[in-house]
Amino acid sequence: MRGVDLGLLLARLGLGVVMFVHGWQKVVTNGLGATTDGFRGMGAPLPEVSAVFASFVELIGGALLIAGIGVRIVGVLMVVDMVGAIFIVHAENGFFATNGGYEFVLMLAVVAGALALTGGGRYSVDRLINAGRRARA
Repeated sequence: MRGVDLGLLLARLGLGVVMFVHGWQKVVTNGLGATTDGFRGMGAPLPEVSAVFASFVELIGGALLIAGIGVRIVGVLMVVDMVGAIFIVHAENGFFATNGGYEFVLMLAVVAGALALTGGGRYSVDRLINAGRRARA
């Protein structure tokens, strides 16, 4: 079991860092205004809403994944975010990321989906919270 839990920890940390940095770029580096303009330019539906959704799912969700908090819920939200990115931005560019394709975004969605199905594992705050609940019951 420790190998599985270490694998889940690595998946959470890797995905969490990547998503956090992308969210930071959208919220802090570029700003939500520029991010919204970018979403509008890409033809995203409801760019004011979708830009805020993507920005904060990535920023806050990335931080939560790193800590292992709400992993299943965050995983689902990240799948929605990445599937949107695939269809709105990347699909028309083909598979390879070097051409702006969906290769990288697909992997992010797959890892997020796996975490949504499995949870954060032994080395997560979720596990500590659930252990405390079971001890009180």
